[in-house]
Amino acid sequence: MAIKVYGSDFSIGTYRVLLCLAEKDIDFELVPVHLASCEHKKPHILARNPFGQIPAFEDGNIKLFESRAIAQYISRTYADKGTCLINMDPKKAAVEAVWMEVEAHQFNQATSALMWELCMKQFLFGQNGDEDIVNAEEKKLVSVLDVYEARLSESKYLGGDSFSLADLTHTPMVKHLMGTKIKRVFDVRPHVSAWVADILSRPACVKVFGVPVY
Repeated sequence: MAIKVYGSDFSIGTYRVLLCLAEKDIDFELVPVHLASCEHKKPHILARNPFGQIPAFEDGNIKLFESRAIAQYISRTYADKGTCLINMDPKKAAVEAVWMEVEAHQFNQATSALMWELCMKQFLFGQNGDEDIVNAEEKKLVSVLDVYEARLSESKYLGGDSFSLADLTHTPMVKHLMGTKIKRVFDVRPHVSAWVADILSRPACVKVFGVPVY
């Protein structure tokens, strides 16, 4: 049975999964879920993700939700295919895991509201973002990126010298923000800027998103 991903063209979580599959060079079927009509709250999606969110994932009799967990499943189950995304050395894997947690609890927290105000409102409702919210959230992101700049001055990637899930989980959000005015806070940090250019130019990223915007 082919892998199925239930998701949307404008879902950060969906893109995490698609990027992981592309890095592993694995075929899959994308089953579109229409967010604007709230299809993700319909019974056929709730049966696959009880929280009514996307993506949902099926690989034979394995049914998963939560994009980061799906990416880890793909990386471990298909470890012998495509790009190695999780280091087999336990100490190096632990460092990668730290930065995966940082993405989930620091970077994502600092960027989710920006994504909503600068991208999703326009996409879903044709509305402009609230500038007061954008300015407040930008300050939070600046603090996070200062930490990233220091980390990336020590290693090429967040998890170490090799591209890993620690970087991949950031990629969809970074890609979308590069199309907004928030790009400037990445650009003024040379190590962050070089990292962004690197991850957005990877063949898997180009395959999923098309020509890099950076």
